[in-house]
Amino acid sequence: MTLVERTTEKPQLVERDDESDVYPDDRRWVVDCVQRIRGDLAPVATELTEIPLPPRLNGLRLYVKREADQPSGSHKHRLAAALLVHALVSGWLTRGRPVVEASSGSTAISEAWYCQRLGIPFYAVVPDNTSREKKAAIAELGGTVVPVSGDIVAYARRVANRYGGHFLDQFSYAERAYDWRGDEGLGPELLRAVPDLDWFVMGAGTGGTATSVARHARYTGSELRVCVPDPEHSAYFDGWYWRDPTITDRGSHIEGIGRPRVEASFVPSTVNRMIRVHDAASVATMRVLHERREWGISPGPSTGTGVFAAIRVLLGMRDQEQSGSVATVLCDAASRYTNEYYNDQWLADQGIDYQPWLPTIRNFFATGDWTPPEPFLPVPRPLVTLWNM
Repeated sequence: MTLVERTTEKPQLVERDDESDVYPDDRRWVVDCVQRIRGDLAPVATELTEIPLPPRLNGLRLYVKREADQPSGSHKHRLAAALLVHALVSGWLTRGRPVVEASSGSTAISEAWYCQRLGIPFYAVVPDNTSREKKAAIAELGGTVVPVSGDIVAYARRVANRYGGHFLDQFSYAERAYDWRGDEGLGPELLRAVPDLDWFVMGAGTGGTATSVARHARYTGSELRVCVPDPEHSAYFDGWYWRDPTITDRGSHIEGIGRPRVEASFVPSTVNRMIRVHDAASVATMRVLHERREWGISPGPSTGTGVFAAIRVLLGMRDQEQSGSVATVLCDAASRYTNEYYNDQWLADQGIDYQPWLPTIRNFFATGDWTPPEPFLPVPRPLVTLWNM
C-alpha cells in the first residue's frame, strides 16, 4: 500500500444541524480484525517455571511467567492485542490507515506481528540506540523503523499526522486498553496457577501490565500485592514516592522499563511497593539466570531487574518469618540483546560494571545468603513499613 502524506486545509464552519458518518465506520473490517485478534491471533496462556530456592528459604517459592513464549516473543504481545482492539472499537483505526507506535522495541515487534497478519501498514518510532536485533525483527515483520535521538512520543505523533495514521500511544493507553475484569490475561492466569500468590514483581515500561494485574487482584478479592522495581534514572520511583507525576529524570539504561517521565499508564495507587535497582545488579542477575541452563530461562535485562527485586521481596519475607510465593515475568529472550547486554564491551561503554554483583546473585541461589558488594550500601529503611501498604 502506498501512503500519501496528508494535506491540511482550514475547516469551514458547518451550517447544517444534522450530519451522519463524519467518521468512517467500516464495521465489517473492524469486526473481522477484532475477531481475529481475539481468535486465531489471540495471546497464548504461558507456563510458570519455578526457580528452586535454597533451604534457608524453606516455605518460599519463586515463579517466572514465561511471557517470552508468546508468538511475537515477549509479554508485549498481550499489550499489542489490547491496544489494537481498543483502537479498532474506538473508531480510531480504520481500513487503510497505518499504525504508528513509539517503542524501545518489544511493543513495536508485537504490534508489527499483528499488523502484518491484519494487513495494516506499521511505523515504529524507536530510540536510535535500540538493539539491532529488535530493529531487524520489526523490519522482518514488515514494519518501517524510524530511529530518532529525541522524544520518541512527540516524533511518533508527527509521523502519524504526516501519513494520516493512528498513533497507538502505549504510554497513554496501556492501562485503559487492558481488560482486567475478565478471566483472560496475565492476572487471571497467574491467580489460577497460584491462587495464594503473595507478590507480583515487574518493572514498568508503560506500567500497564502491573496495573492490570493489580486491578484484577482487587476486583476478584485476591490479597496479591504488586511490587514495581525501577532501574536507575527512571522517573517512576520518585514520582510514586513523592506522589508527584511531574518528576523527570534522565531515563533508564535497562531497555524496556523505566522512563524519563511518569507516563499516564503508570497508576501509582495500584503499586504496593517499589524497589530501585542498580543497572549493574539487573545485568548480573540476567547473566546468572542465563548461566543456569537447567532452569530454561535465558532473559533480557528487564527480566534481570524483575528477578533481582523478587529476591529482595523474598528476603524480606524470610526476615519476617513469612511463607508464600512471589512471581515475576520472563519478558523476552536473550537473543534480542546479543550485541548489547550480553556484550561486555558494550556494557563497559555504557559504564555498567556488573561483575561485582555476580557473586552476590550466585551465592543467593546457592545458599540463600545476601551479601551485596561493598560499593552498594543498602538503601536506608523507610520510617514506616512498606509491608502493610
